[in-house]
Amino acid sequence: MGQPGHHLSITSRAFLFLLVSPLTAYRSPLTAVQIQDNSFLIEEAYNQERGIVQHISAFERADGGDWAYSFTQEWPLGGIRHQLSYTIPVENIEGFGTGLGDVALNYRYQLTGNPDARTVAAPRLSLLLPTGDEAEGRGAGVVGFQVDLPVTLVLSNEIVTHWNAGVTLTPSARNPLGQSATTSDLKLGASAVWLLRPSFNLLVEALWLSTRAVVGDGQTVGEKTGYLSPGVRMAFDLAGDLQIVPGLAYTFALGPESNEDALFLYLSFEHPFSRQ
Repeated sequence: MGQPGHHLSITSRAFLFLLVSPLTAYRSPLTAVQIQDNSFLIEEAYNQERGIVQHISAFERADGGDWAYSFTQEWPLGGIRHQLSYTIPVENIEGFGTGLGDVALNYRYQLTGNPDARTVAAPRLSLLLPTGDEAEGRGAGVVGFQVDLPVTLVLSNEIVTHWNAGVTLTPSARNPLGQSATTSDLKLGASAVWLLRPSFNLLVEALWLSTRAVVGDGQTVGEKTGYLSPGVRMAFDLAGDLQIVPGLAYTFALGPESNEDALFLYLSFEHPFSRQ
């Protein structure tokens, strides 16, 4: 592309959206119209419960016109201890058009806690497949690896907090010019959720990213970006134990190196795939 600064901005926003994707949600089948999770930018520490599958759609549109969409599907392996999921991103970047990004395959282990615990942790390991076209700015061109540690702390019946720390390593990542170098990215984040009503919640999320982009063979340049995202979510319980959770947020970019502000839309469908 010949514009390292622009390419770095694209890389950071794509990285941000990828981090949005592998989220989790839990809803007790004994509690009607209750939202326990369904955050947007920050990952919670609850794995899917036995017999429940979740389908998550997330859409982000920056003020400049670039947009990204992801679809995530989560499956428990027998119970909440082990969970598999995948994330399929589609990105639209000015000057490059629309196309598939790098698909993520995710495994999460419920290390501590359960849906009724005050403290919960569930480390995640993700394999990032080179399904995107690096020449179009939508992928790294090689396999990447991501590790994330989400921790959930329930402070009261009305306030829940979530904390994230993660690292992404991409050996020999390539840029649109075909140049390659190993990149490493760092993510730190936190959120607070106010359970104003069982089916209506307010939340605010904060995310900090330190990312690196390839600007030459064996050369990378770093960028630090911050985001503050207030939002709202609500739940609807329908027949067949189907729960639908729509959400809306606006993400404010913080700091001189941050990207544009963005509108964020969220939609989750959660339902049983087997009877317990």
